[in-house]
Amino acid sequence: MKAEIIAVGTELLLGQVVNTNATFLSEELADLGIEVYYHTVVGDNPQRLESILEEAQERSDLIVLCGGLGPTDDDLTKDTVAAHIHHTLIQDEQALARLHEFFAFSKNKMTENNLRQTLMIEGGLAVQNPTGLAVGTLITEQGTTYLLLPGPPNELKPMFQQYARPLLEELFPQEEQLISRVLRFYGIGESQLVTELKELIDTQTNPTIAPYAKPNEVTLRLTAKSGDEKVGQQLLDSLEASVMALVGEYFYGYGDENSLAKVTVKELKKHKKTITAAESLTAGLFQSTLGDVPGVSDVFKGGFVTYSAETKAAFLGIDRSLLEKEGTVSEACAIAMAEQSRIAADADFGVSFTGVAGPDELENQPAGTVWIGLAEKGKPTIAFLQHFNRDRRSIRQSAVMKGLSLILQAVNKKK
Repeated sequence: MKAEIIAVGTELLLGQVVNTNATFLSEELADLGIEVYYHTVVGDNPQRLESILEEAQERSDLIVLCGGLGPTDDDLTKDTVAAHIHHTLIQDEQALARLHEFFAFSKNKMTENNLRQTLMIEGGLAVQNPTGLAVGTLITEQGTTYLLLPGPPNELKPMFQQYARPLLEELFPQEEQLISRVLRFYGIGESQLVTELKELIDTQTNPTIAPYAKPNEVTLRLTAKSGDEKVGQQLLDSLEASVMALVGEYFYGYGDENSLAKVTVKELKKHKKTITAAESLTAGLFQSTLGDVPGVSDVFKGGFVTYSAETKAAFLGIDRSLLEKEGTVSEACAIAMAEQSRIAADADFGVSFTGVAGPDELENQPAGTVWIGLAEKGKPTIAFLQHFNRDRRSIRQSAVMKGLSLILQAVNKKK
């Protein structure tokens, strides 16, 4: 199976939107045993899209188009593909009913152009949209299969996983399936991880190892090819054991949709521990990151944002003489912030962040200097000095990730 992905949208060519759909679809298709050979981006121009389609049908068995299914005049993907394969557009009744339900619930007036979103290509299968209004189409013509999906990732991803993927599995059954497992690591860079796993990577056959660098972490996708699910999982188990023997100390969880925040919240729940935070340079980013995790209210009691010395003293009751003597970018300040926040919130853990996000120095400390305090009920409060680089945003995000890692280690009593 040869596939290619065509992303439609002038905003992609202008750099106004990042084409994350191509990455997602490539990974999903690989899991189905369908190899993606080409990625193309084309603007909202029917003549150029037609030219791309003529090339694509000569070289690919499956063409996935994303974008251009909306209600406006420049959303011409369905029209162009339908004309290319000499089919017409028809209305999908399920999508039409959903459209009317949406406007009835929102109490907004529906304009006529919204009906364009309910059109599909005649002779194909409708691909329903659980989070949006634009219906997709899966259709095969003269040996080439076309899959049309909307552009917004929050629509495309659930639409593909719930509806398009099962259709492709039925249409293109594989004798051997690809079975993948994602391992997530924090505290080790991609270059070091690859170095540690060099022998495994150099000698890989089946299963394979693919490293991916993400902000402040690295993931490994282990993939086995097998006609039997059980055999494939056994292959992955064996490879995972070899990986863990080399870099297991940096491992924190599994899965594409997992995160260090989710794992930390899960472990806090498991051990029935609560947490609070006092933030200076991160300005609430740590608490916001926790707040993105469903069910965090079971463990997060609330926290403090104390950006100035005055609020550190007023909100947390930190002795002003300590702040004047030690400074706010200091071990003593981080310890006091963590301790006082934990006591004030009556939590099991208190974490604090203070430092210099940059770009300028503060208290003669360079940008990237960060102190993270960790208070645990019944134990001495400690602080960790970190030196992060890159820009202001990266420094703040790095601090949050390190804080999550420290909490996870403390909850699990890792040394």
